[in-house]
Formats: sequence, C-alpha cells, structure tokens
Amino acid sequence: MEFELSEEQQQVKASVREFAEGEIAPHVMEWDETQHFPVELLPKLAELGLMGVIFPEDYGGAALGYVEYVTIIEELSRVDGSVGISVAAHNSLCSNHIYMFGTEEQKRKYLVPLAQGEHLGAWGLTEASAGSDASGTRSTAVRQNGGWVVNGSKNFITHAIHANTLVAVAVTDRSKGNKGITAFLFEKGMKGFAPSKKENKLGLRASETASVVFEDCYLPDENRLGDEGMGFIQAMQVLDGGRISIAALALGIAQGAYESAVRYAKEREQFGKPIAEFQAIQFKLADMAVQIEAARLLTYRAAYLKDQGKRVTKESSMAKLYASEMSVKVCEEAIQIHGGYGYTKDYPPEKYWRDSKLCTIGEGTSEIQRLVIARQLLRQ
Repeated sequence: MEFELSEEQQQVKASVREFAEGEIAPHVMEWDETQHFPVELLPKLAELGLMGVIFPEDYGGAALGYVEYVTIIEELSRVDGSVGISVAAHNSLCSNHIYMFGTEEQKRKYLVPLAQGEHLGAWGLTEASAGSDASGTRSTAVRQNGGWVVNGSKNFITHAIHANTLVAVAVTDRSKGNKGITAFLFEKGMKGFAPSKKENKLGLRASETASVVFEDCYLPDENRLGDEGMGFIQAMQVLDGGRISIAALALGIAQGAYESAVRYAKEREQFGKPIAEFQAIQFKLADMAVQIEAARLLTYRAAYLKDQGKRVTKESSMAKLYASEMSVKVCEEAIQIHGGYGYTKDYPPEKYWRDSKLCTIGEGTSEIQRLVIARQLLRQ
C-alpha cells in the first residue's frame, strides 16, 4: 500500500496546479459574479488532456487512472470548484457512460471528440419529480418508425446549454420499474431537444446548470446506449465513479479554504500579535487539517480500488459522504477565522463555502449516501 504519489502523479498534480493558478485564479470572482461559463478555457483544458483523463489513447484520452483524476479535480477545485465540477461531469458522467456501455461505433462517434475536448458532454438523470428517487423517471421513449420518440425533461444538468452530446435516460417500459429505463444519446441541434431554464445558483456559479426539454424528439435506434431497460442500472454504476469526482471536488474546495485561513491567521493581528498565535485559532486549523487528510485518504482509497478494477459502491459513497460534509465544515471555519472579513466577497472563504454545499447534494445527497453505505454493509 502506497501513501505517496508517484513521481509521474506528482508531475500531473504540479502541472494542473500551475495551470489553475495561472489561467483560472485571476478570473474566479469575475466568473462567479457574472455566472460566466468559461468556454474560452475548454481548449486549454483539452490541450492538457483534462477532457479525457480516464480514457485510453485509442479513444483520444490521456490514459490516466482515477488516482491521477482525483489529483486533477482536487487541484482545479482548490482554485475554482466551478471548473472542477465541469471537468468532472464531462469526464466521469457523460463520457464515462459512453465508454462503459457504448458500442464501438458510438465510442468512435461520440467519445473520441469528447475525450479530445472538441465536444462538451452532459448527463441527464435528475427530473423535477425524480431527484433522490432517480428510479421515478417520468421522461418517456416510445418505439416509432424503427427508432424512439422521447418526451419529458431533465433538471440541474451541467453543461445543458453548451453541450454537444447528452446522455439521458427515459422510461421505455413503465411496468418493469427501474428495469424499464433506457439510456439514449442526444446531439445538440436535434429537433425536439433543447436547453431550457438556466439556474441562478448559490455556488459553483461559473458552472453552467440548466434544464433540458424533449418534445417529440426522434432518435434512431443506433442512439440507444446499451441494452433496453438497463439505463438505470448503468447510471448507478456510472455514479460509483462520479461520487469519487464529487469527493475530490469537495476535497479541493476544502483545501483552498484551509490555505486561505492559514494565510489570514498569520497576517491578521489582534491584541498585539497574529491570531495564529492564539490557541483557539490553532485548534481550528488543526481540526481542519485532520479532517481534510481523513477525507483525502478515503477519496484516494476509492480511486485506487477503482483503478484495480474493484467495485467501489461502498468506498465511493463513504468518500463522497465524508468529504462533502467535511468541506462544508472546513469552509465555515475558514469564514470564522476571517471574522467579519470572511463574510465579505473581498476574501475567499465565502465563495468556497457557497461552492462546498453542492457536494452534499449532487450525485446523491448525504442521506442517499448513508442509505447506499448501509445497504452495502448489510449485504456482507
């Protein structure tokens, strides 16, 4: 068991940190305030191989593992969670669903441009009445003229407006419950498929989140992804990797907040000395550091096991649950250490805190993670 990154992994981490601090950090607050989705950043991310991190070179990817992937999401999110979650959703949800369950033809047509960063991907599971109960999907796909006619909508979709490719699920046989849900591939510009309301969010505001609507959208059967009726089951397997992404996102956000608190504590003076010399502040920083390291170990363990080809349903949920709740607490403490300044937009913690909260909700709430973990434990 290794507890240190290899030299190659350290180089990946260092290069992404340099990129994030040089290309992202100067624009963070501007993008947040204006809710600007930085499409101008996508070619630069692609050049670094960050749009196809976990896919083989044959499909245009960087052929890296989940451990490297976690370091990448963590380093991006340490500077801006909005960029971190965009890279994560593109890689681990849309692109990975195609990689795991697509035909060779579908991989060539859709995965290659996604992994090369020529196209942007989105993934649609959540609906207005199907959030934590993802099996309660209401969107339908009905067989017609050798293909499918899809009607319905999806909510809270990352990249809903700019995505070139969307993977989404719809009910194909209501009588079969979650075994009657099928995954499909949608392309930007298809008749009957369009983005809808863009959300005005608390945090991660530079990451584009909107709804998509299907109105008599016709798909040829070649756009069916995997076997009929297997869409929900596929989605749950995709989420095993996706939850590692959210754990890494939460970890990076917490690390950024912690570092800002340390800097401030060394600079801010009260009662004639830096507040870092007061035990009350030292205890806060110590607790924050311990919690971050504990989350890091859970997250990297899940990533390592994923790289070994192991099933990581329990491990990814544990990492996601702990890291996300830890991140909210650490960011809140960072605000507290900054005092009144922490409540203003002149200092970093308030944005880190706003960004962290999504980690306890997206890709399965904390409550759902506890259910997933409990079920895995009771099966042993």
